[in-house]
Formats: sequence, structure tokens, C-alpha cells
Amino acid sequence: MSEETAGQVVVDTLVNNEITEGVMDAGNWVIDNQELLISYGVNVLSALLILFFGNIFVKAISRGVGKVLLKREFDQAIVDFVSALVRYTLFTIVMIAALGRIGVQTASVVAVLGAAGLAIGLALQGSLSNFAAGVIIVAFRPFKSGDYVEVSGVAGSVESIQIFSTVLKTPDNKMVVVPNGSVIGSPITNYSRHRVRRIDYVIGVSYGADLQKTKAVLEEVCASDERVLKSPAPQVGVVELADSSVNFVVRPWVKTDQYWDVYFDLLQAIKERLDDEKIEIPFPQMDVHVSKPE
Repeated sequence: MSEETAGQVVVDTLVNNEITEGVMDAGNWVIDNQELLISYGVNVLSALLILFFGNIFVKAISRGVGKVLLKREFDQAIVDFVSALVRYTLFTIVMIAALGRIGVQTASVVAVLGAAGLAIGLALQGSLSNFAAGVIIVAFRPFKSGDYVEVSGVAGSVESIQIFSTVLKTPDNKMVVVPNGSVIGSPITNYSRHRVRRIDYVIGVSYGADLQKTKAVLEEVCASDERVLKSPAPQVGVVELADSSVNFVVRPWVKTDQYWDVYFDLLQAIKERLDDEKIEIPFPQMDVHVSKPE
């Protein structure tokens, strides 16, 4: 056997002895502390079970609260907000209970959470203001789920009111998340709050048109559409003597859910009827004079 081989055998023997000693020491430690390990293992298992079943319980309670609110005919946006608030609050309690099971002092945890909450609150004042704004939205209900609104320069249908933000869906199917603080801090235009809405047209005709005839034609077009409400009655009248046209306002009232259908159809009908009656609608024109050089 060469010297290198003999040296390698010695090294391997020493390593094996160290491993054997380490395993034996670990085994002895386990035997000496088996009661502690069993106790700690039971506590860890109990904490995991608390988290598992607690999570199921929290979800069940949250869903139950939502169902109760829906049965009482609360708006879906309010139901989502309250359900989320209940879920997060109960889950925090479950987490504290699980930590207490593995030996963490819950009083200390609560104190730490309180201190952390204060620090986080000072650092995230905007988020807290958004939360407070969400509570105000739910309490005063300037809009509800499904309403078409314009807030903070964004227009869309309300999908949900969350703890910190309001989710809108635009007419072209985009999702826009608006912080609740911005919602409360800006004017809110709710297009769906009332049952009926007024359409506002400005129709310009030439100065040579018969104004009485034009007014009668516009009134007839409004009356011919069954979707235009009789009460309030449509309003038609001259509103402006503009630079190149006499402008009429046409203001029919329609049901809110039919607004855009009537808007497009009625505008087309007005154009076609004015053409049939030979009433000119002015449009920008440019006269070009070409002079020949002498």
C-alpha cells in the first residue's frame, strides 16, 4: 500500500468516526430531550391545526355575514367591503391564537402589533385615509355596485368597493382602481342614481331656415320615438344665434338604461328628417379664389 493510499484511509476513518460520534450525540440529545420535543411537536401541530381550521372558520363566517347582508338587501359593494373587513379581523385573531399555542406571549404580540400599527399608521397615512374614505362611502352610499359614475376624472361602472380602493370597469372593458381617498376628495357624478335622464342636443340650422317649421320638425321627431318620455316633456327652442347657424336645443327625457340607444337613434332621425324637409344644416366651408396673372 502506498503512502498516499494509507493517508487517504486514515482520513476516511477519521471522518467516519466524527460522523458516527455526531450521530450518536444527536441520538443521545434526542433521547435526553424527547419530552421537550414531543411537547413542542404537539404545540406546533396544534398551531397548524388552529391555522387550518381557523382559516376555514374565518371564510365560513365571512361568507355567512355576506349572505345575511344580501338577504337584508344591502348593496353588493357594501357586502364585499364588510365581508373583507370581517375576514381580515378574524384571521388576525386566529394568527395570535396560533402563535400563543407555540409559546409566544400573546400579550407581547398584541403590544408589538399595537406599536407596529402605530408606526405603520404614521408611515402609511394615505392608506389609512383610504380605509376611512371606504367606510364613508359604505356609510353614505353616494353610489352602489353597478352604477355608472365619474370620480377623480375616471368614468365607469362600479364593480366593487374594497377596503382601500374602488374598482371601476370602463365602457371599453378596462379595470380602473381608484383609491377611496381620491373618490371622496373629488366630485362624484352618478349617472345611474335617478330613473330618468335628459339628452341634450344642440342642432344648428341655416339663417335662411323657417324657424317655426324647424321647431315643429324637431318636436315631431322626439314625439315619434316611443322611448322618449311624455313627462317631463321634451324641450325644443332657439338657444343661440351663432356665427353661421341658428342653434336649437333639443332636450328629450328618457329612461336611464335606454340613454345611449335613444341618443344615437334620435340624432340620426333628426338629421334624416331635416334633410327630408330641405332644412339646411350649415357646415364649415372655404371659398378659394384663383386669380390669373396678367
